[in-house]
Amino acid sequence: MCDKHQAAPSPAAEPARRRRIWDLPHTCHCPLVGVGLPLGVLRKIVTKAVGGKVLADDYEVHVGAVSECGHRNKLSEAVQKELERRYAVVIQRFRSARDAAALETLWVAAVASGDVPGPFWAGLSHPHCTLELQERMCRDLHMIQHQAGAATRADISRLHELEQANAAQERELARLQQRSTAWQVERHAEQEQHASALMLLRAQLVGRDSVIASQRQQLEELHATIPGLATRERLARQLADTEQRVHELRAEAAAARQARLEAVEARAALERQLAEARSALAAAEARAATQPSLATQAAAIAATGGPAVLAGTTAQRITLHGLLAERVLCVGGRAGSVAGYRAVIEETGAEFLHHDGGLEDNVARLESSMAAADLVICQTACISHSAYWRVKDFCKRHQKRCIFVDNPSVTTLQREIRAQV
Repeated sequence: MCDKHQAAPSPAAEPARRRRIWDLPHTCHCPLVGVGLPLGVLRKIVTKAVGGKVLADDYEVHVGAVSECGHRNKLSEAVQKELERRYAVVIQRFRSARDAAALETLWVAAVASGDVPGPFWAGLSHPHCTLELQERMCRDLHMIQHQAGAATRADISRLHELEQANAAQERELARLQQRSTAWQVERHAEQEQHASALMLLRAQLVGRDSVIASQRQQLEELHATIPGLATRERLARQLADTEQRVHELRAEAAAARQARLEAVEARAALERQLAEARSALAAAEARAATQPSLATQAAAIAATGGPAVLAGTTAQRITLHGLLAERVLCVGGRAGSVAGYRAVIEETGAEFLHHDGGLEDNVARLESSMAAADLVICQTACISHSAYWRVKDFCKRHQKRCIFVDNPSVTTLQREIRAQV
């Protein structure tokens, strides 16, 4: 046979077979049984192996199974069979490891992933598992169990907290459900009451309609038995309307007579006031005629810069009839000139009112002050924009006489008042 037809060389021979659980050292049995088999499954295996009910607790079952795995017997064979069945997929994956290094790589990956029960059994029973790798796997599993125990304790504490929170939420839910049930019962009772009231109203409506129909029929029968009833009713309504109109006209006539009497009395009062004013004017003219040098003296005092306000007092009181017995409001101006403003206004016979435009006086009282005055003088140079527009708007709306003065001096105020005469 030529060389090309020769058989290919076989791969390196593997160890005889995988190790059984009774082939492992006793130190491996405890972690293997504890991690590889749940307690419920282990108890079933032991019960089946002994052929009766096991009364021992979980720890005793675990210790007994670990002890029996040291040699081949019915219980160890059952444990071996269950491990092979439970982790068959992992065992098949570990078969690809051709040496201890590859097997160690698979174990490290399993530890990193957190899935160690199956890889632990597959690694320990693997033909290439060395004593060093076996010890490392046992050490790693020992530390994983410590970490798992700590995590379990934390989980138990967290579970306890969650159970308490869940109990509180269940109590709150029960309370809310109780309230909801009570509310539903209350709403149902209200709905029944409303339904009963609605039925009663419908019955009353039907009865009212029946009464109306009966009365309408009786009215038609009455109209048929009394000739000319419609005409009589129409005339009665017209008579009632006429009497009402007569009553209203009499009331209007009485009001007109009362208004006429009041107008006559007012006219008489005005005539008396006019006569008194004429008498006062005649007396003033007579006094002026007896003192011809008063105007000359006043002009001389004004020319020398004296108190000009006092110089024109008599002439102003006589000629400024519009300000007699009136109230004049001065808004704004210099604080030191208020006394001069007062002298100018009061010398004309008017009452002086003052508002600083909101500097110290309340702005809300500005409109009430303007409403009480007959004439408003606004010092535009010493007032805020808000007060200025408030004064202008109020006087425009209420047709109030208003004088806007640019210069806040007393002389300018006196000149503006004389210009209004």
